[in-house]
Amino acid sequence: MRLLSTVSFLCLTAALPAYACGPDTDCVLGDRHYRIAMPEGHDGTTRVPAIVFSHGYRGSAQGVMRNGSLRRMASELGAALIAVKSKDDDWVIPNAPRHMDSDGAEEFAYFDAVLEDAARRFAVDDSRVMATGFSAGGMMTWNLACARSDRFAAFAPISGTFWLTPPETCAGPVANVIHIHGDADRTVPLTGRRILQTKQGEVREALDMYGQYGGFGPSHPSTHDALRCEERRNDAEDILDFCLFEGGHSFRTEYVRFAWERFRQAGRL
Repeated sequence: MRLLSTVSFLCLTAALPAYACGPDTDCVLGDRHYRIAMPEGHDGTTRVPAIVFSHGYRGSAQGVMRNGSLRRMASELGAALIAVKSKDDDWVIPNAPRHMDSDGAEEFAYFDAVLEDAARRFAVDDSRVMATGFSAGGMMTWNLACARSDRFAAFAPISGTFWLTPPETCAGPVANVIHIHGDADRTVPLTGRRILQTKQGEVREALDMYGQYGGFGPSHPSTHDALRCEERRNDAEDILDFCLFEGGHSFRTEYVRFAWERFRQAGRL
């Protein structure tokens, strides 16, 4: 099914002219799009890793690219920044409001197509890609970690988890995950909250499910500047970290940098 879905996306774009696109212009994929910023001074041929950033509720790829701090950080890391755009105002994923019956397949196919298109159009090394996102984008990132672990090297969901409850299990190889969240978040509380006919999930439930799926051992505390973390590893030294910062529903570029550097030091990127 994944292959067919991805092929259908690519077929939609096969007959389209290859218009230039980048941070200020949409890279069109059928009725979807994304935007991309390569590192400053990139030579156009050297393959670079990438950060795929999923926006929050009612966000946009254009809005992500307007975050100058995020773009500078990605460039300093020598990575492309890929800003993706949801199908709707929000990501169409399982148990989301107004999408309770979704299995996420359409969004997963879109991410497959984005990675393939970015690697084709730009010098992106699709074996070194980290998925991240804030709020609803963090929810999309958790769903990718569970359903598309074979397409990304690492995942850093920020202030978002699964809707309602985590799936009973995941598919594919065990992923490397660092979840970052505010300890006083009232928009997406650590224990979730009701929204329409559904509920934001509980972060601990997601971590427990993935810990069992990946065979992760007991947690060990650590502190990294303003982040208080619980670190777990399995026999393969895969990463499952849970890091809290003091505060509410807020995003800082440094959270993305922290996750990237942790994954890089562990040889995952």
